[in-house]
Amino acid sequence: MNSQGELVIVNLIIFGISIAFDILIGEYPNKIHPTVWFGKIIGFFDNIYKRKNNKIDFVAGVFSALVVILFALILSFIPKYLPYYLSLILQIYFLKSTFSIRSLGEHIKNTIKEDIEEQRTYVQRVVSRDVKNLDRVHLNSAAIESLAENINDAIVAPIFYFLIFGLLGALIYRAINTMDAMVGYKKPRYLYFGKFAARCDDVLNFIPSRITVLLFIPLNPKKVINYWRMARYKINGDKPIAAMSAVLGVMLEKKGVYKFKGRNPNLHDIEKAIKISYIVTAEWVIIASLVMWVIG
Repeated sequence: MNSQGELVIVNLIIFGISIAFDILIGEYPNKIHPTVWFGKIIGFFDNIYKRKNNKIDFVAGVFSALVVILFALILSFIPKYLPYYLSLILQIYFLKSTFSIRSLGEHIKNTIKEDIEEQRTYVQRVVSRDVKNLDRVHLNSAAIESLAENINDAIVAPIFYFLIFGLLGALIYRAINTMDAMVGYKKPRYLYFGKFAARCDDVLNFIPSRITVLLFIPLNPKKVINYWRMARYKINGDKPIAAMSAVLGVMLEKKGVYKFKGRNPNLHDIEKAIKISYIVTAEWVIIASLVMWVIG
């Protein structure tokens, strides 16, 4: 077998074990999770930098983001300088840290609570919006929306960039997506400081978010395509949400931002959404494996 064929097999092994590792154990302990490291770096800059004016805030945000990206770049090169088997283990460890299949399902499953106040507590952990005044319908909607959007952010996109750029691509995507989750808000504190990270995240998610929709199409082709056409509210985030709304047949709404028509979602719909996410994930893992095998 030539070196190219060997590389394909090695990448498939790394990918396959990373997926199995994630399904079996879920999240790492926080202290040794690269995503947590990315968060700590951007959090450090966020805390020490005293906002001044729009231009300086933007420059400070760019500098902070580049430091995090550089750190991700360094992590991706470390395995190259290690003995072969230790290198494989570290590549598996780093790649697994860029996606989260099991933990995503677990976090969303935790929002299935009969007690509305208890549900409100858990929904707040998976969305950035204030949920204290949301009714049952919109709490259910928020949980399902978060799941749909994170199918892209936590599964499809990192694997997509692994296919194109290897471990380097997956780690840099995860670094940028983590920064966007922390500082990419249109709030006074982050409007300019987080703008660079937010725009980078928009660019990187443009193709994966649409691939995510394609993965929903086999579940209800006509309706998913129709809802996809109606998803004009956001650059990327509403595309998987529209697809999930179409397949479930439920209304998904973030008030003042977007709304997809359907019946009111209930707790059982959150369970169904989790099952759908596993189907979509399985499709993507199979497709990604075939792409690695065929294209090399």
